[in-house]
Amino acid sequence: MLAPLRSRIDGWFLSRRPPSDTLELTQRNVYIVPTPAGWMLGATLLLLLIASINYQLNLGYLLTFLLAGSVAVGMYVCHATLRGLALRLMTPDPRYAGAAAVFRVVLHNARRGTRYGIGLAVRHSGQWSWSDVPAEGSATVEVAFKPERRGLHPVPTLTAETRFPLGTFRVWTVWRPASQVLVYPAPEPNPPPLPPGEPLAGQAAASMLRANVAGEYDGVRAYRRGDPLKLVVWKRAARAQATGSEELVSRDTQQAQRQELWLDAQSAGLPGWEARLSRLCAWVLMADRLGVDYGLRVGGKVVAPSQGEAHKRRCLEVLALC
Repeated sequence: MLAPLRSRIDGWFLSRRPPSDTLELTQRNVYIVPTPAGWMLGATLLLLLIASINYQLNLGYLLTFLLAGSVAVGMYVCHATLRGLALRLMTPDPRYAGAAAVFRVVLHNARRGTRYGIGLAVRHSGQWSWSDVPAEGSATVEVAFKPERRGLHPVPTLTAETRFPLGTFRVWTVWRPASQVLVYPAPEPNPPPLPPGEPLAGQAAASMLRANVAGEYDGVRAYRRGDPLKLVVWKRAARAQATGSEELVSRDTQQAQRQELWLDAQSAGLPGWEARLSRLCAWVLMADRLGVDYGLRVGGKVVAPSQGEAHKRRCLEVLALC
């Protein structure tokens, strides 16, 4: 029965925290509450005080007020450990669905003393990462979050806390980062081979063929200085070295220039939309490893054939957001 009320209070509390990738901890956004051990210590001090009053024990008074003073000093030190700390979230890298997304948070300490026992976690996750922040220095803490679906997800609400030095008080804060993390579809574990290429338009194919050097044939040709290493037929080079020959051969790109490799949802051949995206993601990674030009057509969006890291990221982004 208390769950809806607690959810509404929690939503009201978070709405008062403006999203930001940096956070300066002050007395306005740092909170302190006793831990279970702190409540037990308070009950023990109360019992000691009652017993000392009842039996007029001077040593009992001394012990009670000594412990109470230690608790008061510990409360101040605990609050000061978190207060004044600066937090900065580094830009999160894209991840694949089902894999853990790791956020790196930089803790900066401008104070001349070391801050001990600083913990950071996704709110309500219970998975804490602990670190000490050196005096007038910084420390980086990694926090993991596992998104289950593809798409653009906001970075979850984070919680920082400390219980240093006595563990009797919990000093904590809530942080709503403004960044978002891009989650690609999970690639298919064992995808089929790449689909066959599509013929180029007649005029484009003719211009491509006229650009080739006369006398070359489909398959392989003699190595020319400046050929990319990915075009060298290394298996044949190994056999040539075994026989004492140093001749290198390269793949002839004439046949590749007659066709274009297009990856689309229709060629995936799977009934479910998410399954098709998973196969397309695996094909994009496969084509990138092979170093071939490839294009992408999915969800009404078209990415022109190309290759390289930027092209791969562009295709994966389209798959994540389509």
